[in-house]
Amino acid sequence: MKYIYILLFSLVLVACENSEKNNETTTEEQVTTNEIVVSKQQFESEKMQLDKLVEQPFNQSIKVNGMIDVPPQNKASVSTFIGGYVTKTPLLIGDKVKKGQHVVTLENTEFVEIQQQYLEIAEQLNYLKSEFTRQETLYNEKITSQKNYLKAESTYKSTLALYNGLRKKLTMMHLNPTSIEQGNISSTINLYAPIDGYVTKVNVSNGAYVSSANEIIEIVNTDHIHLELSVFEKDILKVKKDQHITFKAPEASNKVFEAKVYLVGTSIDETSRTIKIHGHIHDDENTSFVMGMFIEADIIIDSQKSLALPKDAVAEIEGNYYALVITTKNETSFTFNKVKLEVGQQNEEFVEILNVSNLKDKEILTKGGFMLISE
Repeated sequence: MKYIYILLFSLVLVACENSEKNNETTTEEQVTTNEIVVSKQQFESEKMQLDKLVEQPFNQSIKVNGMIDVPPQNKASVSTFIGGYVTKTPLLIGDKVKKGQHVVTLENTEFVEIQQQYLEIAEQLNYLKSEFTRQETLYNEKITSQKNYLKAESTYKSTLALYNGLRKKLTMMHLNPTSIEQGNISSTINLYAPIDGYVTKVNVSNGAYVSSANEIIEIVNTDHIHLELSVFEKDILKVKKDQHITFKAPEASNKVFEAKVYLVGTSIDETSRTIKIHGHIHDDENTSFVMGMFIEADIIIDSQKSLALPKDAVAEIEGNYYALVITTKNETSFTFNKVKLEVGQQNEEFVEILNVSNLKDKEILTKGGFMLISE
């Protein structure tokens, strides 16, 4: 009976030893599965790269939409204050014009009538001025009555006012009153560009009649374009002058441009519940935006720096994030350890790392590691 107990005890002991060995093996396998060995040849052929944690800014921003626009003084409409028929329109949309350049010619018999009226008044004025001077002299010498003097004065001054008004009207029509007084009457008038810029609209064609209510041509100067953004009411108190803006025109390019908040509107649109933000574009003279382009923008309301890794260095597997940290390297191979990460904010290029104590000052595989981690 004694030997039976000894035998049973020995069997239990052996079983415990085997169990401990199995646990040790399992633990060793768990440790070794986190290690990945890469040959130097593979490292170079796949153009892998090593780097360390880097400090990067992470921004808090408000996403807004808007458009490319120009200041009011950089946009002008060419119109006429007296109607006429278009006889010449030498410009097309996209043409560049200089301030004072001829853009449209109009013709109307009314232009002739105004010049005739001006000539008649000019001739009358010479006589009325002489008569007024004569009556004034006679009145001062007590030869004529005050009534005759005052009548001559009234007639002369009212005619002078009419003369000056017609002269100003002719000047606004771009007609030279002095030339008209010499007998040069024209049935046409020319309209000129009020600013430098590009033609963006041509609303007439030859033979069309235009009135003072019609816009004939629109000219826009794009030398100083800006952003016109719409910010929702809930975000407006976060927006301040001089805050940084990043934006792009998604329909035209994925390139990101920079600007800053220049003006914040003071009234809310009752329909959209938004407020307008005016932004100045950095280096706007060397950009090729077109007025009216749709814009997607981020207004940076806060920014803080944190240690981060490039997105290529981080692999997401079933909701967890991992990176490969180098443990040993020699002439023939590199050995990496797969480390689980705690991540924070992300931007287009970097991921914020929260558990930096495990990675600080260590070399990390920043390029070419995604497939290795996934395997």
